[in-house]
Amino acid sequence: MLEQAEIAKLQIYLRKLFRLDTILLAKRPKKEDSVEVMVGDEFIGLIYKDEEEGETSYHFEMCILEMDLPE
Repeated sequence: MLEQAEIAKLQIYLRKLFRLDTILLAKRPKKEDSVEVMVGDEFIGLIYKDEEEGETSYHFEMCILEMDLPE
């Protein structure tokens, strides 16, 4: 389960990493193991929380549609 404090830390990290203040992480309805990653109003991916052998990691999965790629 992703707690609000974790979500806030991840959002700060991503904003600094990508130098983009419009990144927003939003809880998903009916899902507690991941959050949506938005840039402005556009959904770009998901972050999943993984807890294994006493360590926590976060996996960022980004969706890129072929139609959005330049010609």
